[in-house]
Amino acid sequence: MLTFPHVHRRPTRRRTRKRTTTALLTAALLCGGLALAPGATGLPSTVLPSVADPAATATTPVRVNQAGYLPDGPKRATVVTSAARPLTWQLRSASGAVTASGRTVVHGADAASGEATHTVDFSAYRRSGSGFVLVVDGQNSAPFDIRADLYDSLRSDAMAFFYHQRSGTPIEASLVGPAYARPAAHIGVAPNQGDTNVPCQAGVCDYTQDVRGGWYDAGDHGKYVVNGGISAWLLVDSFARAERAGTESALGDSTLRISERGNGVPDVLDEARWELDFLMRMQVPDGKPYAGMAFHKIHDAAWTGIPTRPELDSQPRELHRPSTAATLNLAATAAQCARVFRPYDSAYAKRCLRVARTAWTAAKANPALYAPESDSTGGGPYNDTQVTDDFYWAATELYAATGERAYRNAVTSSPWHTSSGALTPTGFNWADTAALGRLTLATVPNGLPASDIRRVRASVTAAADGHLAMMAGQGYAVPIPANGYVWGSNSQVTNNAIVMATAYALTGRQRYRAGVLESMDYLLGRNTLNLSYVTGYGDTYARNQHHRFWANQYDASLPNPPAGSLAGGPNSGLQDPVAQEHLPGCSPAACYIDDIGSYSTNEVTVNWNAPLAWLAAFAAERCPPRD
Repeated sequence: MLTFPHVHRRPTRRRTRKRTTTALLTAALLCGGLALAPGATGLPSTVLPSVADPAATATTPVRVNQAGYLPDGPKRATVVTSAARPLTWQLRSASGAVTASGRTVVHGADAASGEATHTVDFSAYRRSGSGFVLVVDGQNSAPFDIRADLYDSLRSDAMAFFYHQRSGTPIEASLVGPAYARPAAHIGVAPNQGDTNVPCQAGVCDYTQDVRGGWYDAGDHGKYVVNGGISAWLLVDSFARAERAGTESALGDSTLRISERGNGVPDVLDEARWELDFLMRMQVPDGKPYAGMAFHKIHDAAWTGIPTRPELDSQPRELHRPSTAATLNLAATAAQCARVFRPYDSAYAKRCLRVARTAWTAAKANPALYAPESDSTGGGPYNDTQVTDDFYWAATELYAATGERAYRNAVTSSPWHTSSGALTPTGFNWADTAALGRLTLATVPNGLPASDIRRVRASVTAAADGHLAMMAGQGYAVPIPANGYVWGSNSQVTNNAIVMATAYALTGRQRYRAGVLESMDYLLGRNTLNLSYVTGYGDTYARNQHHRFWANQYDASLPNPPAGSLAGGPNSGLQDPVAQEHLPGCSPAACYIDDIGSYSTNEVTVNWNAPLAWLAAFAAERCPPRD
């Protein structure tokens, strides 16, 4: 049994110290139309599509989105070739008929992959079908579809990831299939030693706390407030965005594979509530030292091996000391809960707001209580000593929820309110959250002056334009720079795509939607590895992500990750033994291996799947192009 201790998802780049319209969006900017719910029942196939062994699959130089393209979206591909002149391409149907043709555009060297490339644009072809192949210079791409419902199943599968990751409840075979079903874990039933009565680490507190529920963070059984916070925020924001666009029915009640189906509450909010309830349980009780703060994390006292089913985890569980960052995550997500849940469960919304106010007050009283970097035994440290961005994010959410002057003043007095560093080329993440506040102010009606709103929205579109410019300069059109292939690079791709999707909502300009869809192309196969990073999607896809239960590579009785699971992606830091052995000298975009032992390139985690789910819901909408 291998045991790979590891530090989870801390960005490998050194964190640089950051320098310090009341009306609804008009109907003309809304998507319009009714997006279809994913399937008549919303229930999955219990078996992943068959796929050839990646090691035995011939690598084609013609790289496409292996899942396919939308009829009204961009349709571009990359060809690896050193040819100095354009080449002829043909789009062929499943029968072999030529349906479109043209000439490639010579791009030249692609810095991130180290490859010489051409690009193909067949966007003008808008007919639907399956089994298309792009042929360039006698070389065939993987087959792909062109259809309007292309992303419907991914919308459902990417959201279902969170139900799979639930702690403290049975995962039901009727919802996920027998291979993925398991008993409730970490509810105080042996051999588990948590999570209904968890003690603190020595010296942190002298009591125990009920912190059951929530999502397991990643491939281990830890639960982290700062990572859970951004993940829950993204799921709730996904629904709020769809509400503004008039397409929320696709995420409504009985659209997802969860046990709360049919309760009258949108399913995506039910799923987020599973995590929100846990986050609120992590708040230090009244009458205790640091009351109102949030414990930073809860996890095993020592690293467990792979495989370890969650209900068989026998490690002691420990609460780790409160932190300002965790407390502000709680304040921000609970305030967002108060705003978005209000029409569906007013009592719950009021509870969320009470928690958010308490957390904000506690964070203001303890503004520099940091999680130590050294606290990495049994779980990642998620250390963060720059929390002014978290204060800004929490203030924006409290202001959006209440409209109160104190929170407005906290927003406008923050250096992040006017900083150009809130939205960066490398994207936001759990440690860099100012962008979340900026996106909320840009999209949620609030009482800031019209000039402020214009500036905030302009910063979003400017950032989106920067991502588009970066994509245009690359052979694979990826919205991160060549030095952006860090731990969890795929989440940086998805987070930047969310910025572009927000710019599309604000302006209706088709180029932003095209940027989002081309980002999905990268994740689904148009990349230097000719591999879809999303399990179950494409001709060849990642299937051995780092996980203690989805560990088929180590134990054939256990499953591979379920469809819709996003691998972390290329990481030029090579921070695990498997990557170090197999990937020395790799180009940044090629520093990935589909091996369960490569936790620095191939883990799954909630804060990577959350933006994927957000984008899949966006891409699945039947939106006519606008400009």
